[in-house]
Amino acid sequence: MAASSPRRAVFRAAGVEDAAPALFNWLKDSRALRPGACSFRLLAVSAALLLSACASFPTTEKQVAASEPQAPQLDIQSWQTEQGAKVMFVHSDALPMLDIRLVMAAGSSRDDGLPGVASLTSALIGQGADALSVDHIARGFEDRGASFSSSSYRDMGIISLRTLSAVEYRQPVVALFNQVIGSPNFPQDALDRLRTRAMQGLRMEQQVPGPQVSKAFMATVFADHPYGQPSEGALDSLPKIQRQQLVEFYETYYAAGNTVIAMVGDVSRSEAEEIAAQISAALPEGPAAPEQPRAEVLSERKREHIDFPSAQTHILLGNQATWRGNPDHVALHVGNQILGGGGFASILTDEVRQQRGYVYGIGSGFSAMAAGGPFQVQFKTANENADEALTLTLDLIREFVEQGPSQAQLEQARANILGSFALSTADNSDIIGQLGAIGFYDLPLDYLQWFNRQVRQVTVADIREAFRRTLDVADLAIVSIGPQAPQVLQHHDNENPGEKEEHSGE
Repeated sequence: MAASSPRRAVFRAAGVEDAAPALFNWLKDSRALRPGACSFRLLAVSAALLLSACASFPTTEKQVAASEPQAPQLDIQSWQTEQGAKVMFVHSDALPMLDIRLVMAAGSSRDDGLPGVASLTSALIGQGADALSVDHIARGFEDRGASFSSSSYRDMGIISLRTLSAVEYRQPVVALFNQVIGSPNFPQDALDRLRTRAMQGLRMEQQVPGPQVSKAFMATVFADHPYGQPSEGALDSLPKIQRQQLVEFYETYYAAGNTVIAMVGDVSRSEAEEIAAQISAALPEGPAAPEQPRAEVLSERKREHIDFPSAQTHILLGNQATWRGNPDHVALHVGNQILGGGGFASILTDEVRQQRGYVYGIGSGFSAMAAGGPFQVQFKTANENADEALTLTLDLIREFVEQGPSQAQLEQARANILGSFALSTADNSDIIGQLGAIGFYDLPLDYLQWFNRQVRQVTVADIREAFRRTLDVADLAIVSIGPQAPQVLQHHDNENPGEKEEHSGE
């Protein structure tokens, strides 16, 4: 049996430069192939293609460095309109499209004690304008192959448009866009409908744990700061909102002087200037909104638990930790990739899930906004494992803050970040998001290149010191939802003497 088995040809090459003759001889000598066979010719062609790729494969340190992912190179052009809007423009002829995004300081942090005003204002833009009904507006965009949307977040309100860039299609779409954003009439029937829908959504959220614990976390960490208010409103605040309040919010925060106009697409600089001028003139006149006060860091641990009948306990840990413009931003970002932001490669996932099996998933992150931003760790675990999972997670965070990462962990995180960052401007929709953020947060035009350089230069010591300046594990809020509040095992954690624990049945 063994004697009748075909002999296996062995392919050996000393290096890339020897691969071509070695591979050819291997193919020729293989008894499974015959010199005139079609399969031989196909494999020979495949081998040639393979070797052409091998020839360009980096084999020296210099070649490897040159092949590393580079920062996206965007030719960002910026100017200001007569009405004070900031314009950010990138010409791109990759697609015959034009993307426009308006970013205003019109998020829920401007609700002024009545949660839901910003959200409803944003939702009603596009529901009616002058003599145009919502159906007229929708058909006007769709019939011309364009898309329109609006959204609201804690810092910002956003209005987006995508249209074909050819002038015969673009001009009527931009004209309709300017009419919609410049003269919304906030119809009462649409307000009533959207308010009812929002309240139904809030009631449905009371049946599931995730949204409840997330809102409780923000309220606990940010206390009386505007970031602590629910962005979509509350059951007791939405019924109080009147149409006139939305009109006033729009006139104040959707003003040209409070707007960033980001554009990416196949139009010239002169065409972009004309479009931006038209958009700016359509918006209400007014200045930029005042800056929000900086959110304060919790100086002691706070606890909040929501009673909920479930088989799992959801736990969120965190504190106010960062803001846009934080000089430690890159060190914190890279460090968090190692701690809990890198999926299966992160410490928290490896230790809490892989090694102990306490959770199905766990992750951490810094969310930087204009006036603050939380550090947050989130996971859910079987009720019987809640104490151990919580205690272990706190221990791992404390250890990372004290010791920082290893050099090997840093190099792996650096490679992952640079690799994914190179795709951050892969298409126009990615670019428009970057432009809007750069303009809104007043970042330098070369921010993407700067970030890339900083990631390459950050050290283990930088990360360790940044985390020590930013996080004190003893002050992290613990917010949970489940049958009972999880406990920190005392032999692992020295609780703050002044720890506050609150209990809620909602």
